[in-house]
Amino acid sequence: MDFNDTPEEAEFRVKVSGWLEANATKRSPSQTGSAPFSLMGENAGAVARAKQWQKVKAAAGYAAITWPKEFGGMGGTSMQSVIYGQEEARFDVSSATFVIGIGMAMPAVIVHGTPAQRERFIGPALNGEEIWCQLFSEPGAGSDLAGVRTRAEKQGGEWIVNGQKIWTSFAHLADWGILVARTDPTKPKHKGLSFFLVDMKSPGVTVKQIKQISGGSSFNEVYFDNVRIPDAMRVGEEGDGWKASLTVLMNERMAIGGLGGGAGLTEMLNLTRDVEIGDAPAIRNAAVREKLADWYVQSQGLKYTRLRSLTAMSKGQTPGPENSIAKAVGAAYGQDLPAFAMELMDMGGIIRDPKLSPAGAGFQEGWISSPAMRVAGGTDEILRNIIAEQVLGLPGDIRVDKTVPFNELPSGR
Repeated sequence: MDFNDTPEEAEFRVKVSGWLEANATKRSPSQTGSAPFSLMGENAGAVARAKQWQKVKAAAGYAAITWPKEFGGMGGTSMQSVIYGQEEARFDVSSATFVIGIGMAMPAVIVHGTPAQRERFIGPALNGEEIWCQLFSEPGAGSDLAGVRTRAEKQGGEWIVNGQKIWTSFAHLADWGILVARTDPTKPKHKGLSFFLVDMKSPGVTVKQIKQISGGSSFNEVYFDNVRIPDAMRVGEEGDGWKASLTVLMNERMAIGGLGGGAGLTEMLNLTRDVEIGDAPAIRNAAVREKLADWYVQSQGLKYTRLRSLTAMSKGQTPGPENSIAKAVGAAYGQDLPAFAMELMDMGGIIRDPKLSPAGAGFQEGWISSPAMRVAGGTDEILRNIIAEQVLGLPGDIRVDKTVPFNELPSGR
């Protein structure tokens, strides 16, 4: 591994840093990390600021660095995109409201969409004029996405959609959504799906916000009651929606990878020096030191595993399944560390006022939002399967439903 920027990467980093210095405000020391995903874009003011920032980024060519120039991108490398993200994280701006449109929806439109679809949607998404959501997960189909039961039935030049989606980020703000629905239940579950672009203001679309323990409500339930979608909004061939869905899923982990939030190991070390156990700083306690050592080892493992991915991208290679390792370890780490920090604060651990709580209440916010990161972009169980099969070479899970028509699968109904 080579942890240093190449001369070209170093030059790009200097260019990006200078542009950000001229166009954005640096984050204050009390801001301990990126805002939890569940708290982003919660009010009209935040959305307006995010839209303005997206427009500024697009004008400078930084909104979609890896996209081809013909679609408004820079035609840059994945490594340049990572460098930009690292530099932008130092500034008080947010691009999360557009992570689905830019990072998931538009890549599928670019690869699988028609010229008319690209002409209609790419520009507004790139410039922050339209917000997108991802209508994939259902109450009975999350990790097993191909088990979706939302139905789309063709009538003339339209599709009539009925069903329910859940945990849909930003659906209450979205103008458009990417939807995977079952169009042929007589085929095996991966074969009878189609992929659509749906106007979220269409009659029959009902969005209900889910109130979270964090106080945010960026996740939603979405109901479809005889919603009409023109066939021109179908992406890819009828019944071949799994192909476009995979394009979205392959982009998803990279798109959300940096959206965690809260305080980290440095803030934890500072906390153990400030709070006491008995009559001595907590850092002198053997049990606390053991925890700190474990987290340090995990944090270094995560650091170098991610650097492996960055090294691969820097060389123009495709990162391997190590990204699954990083997320599987990192999600648990991001839940365990703030939970222990709150225990050290004793009754003060319940205080979420950033002016009163250590690290600007970063531990509290990180702990409250951490369970979502063990689900988003792949659950712990799915990631362990990927690691077992693709890293360790263990036999894959037995799939008895692979060739069975979907309407013949036991459903418990």
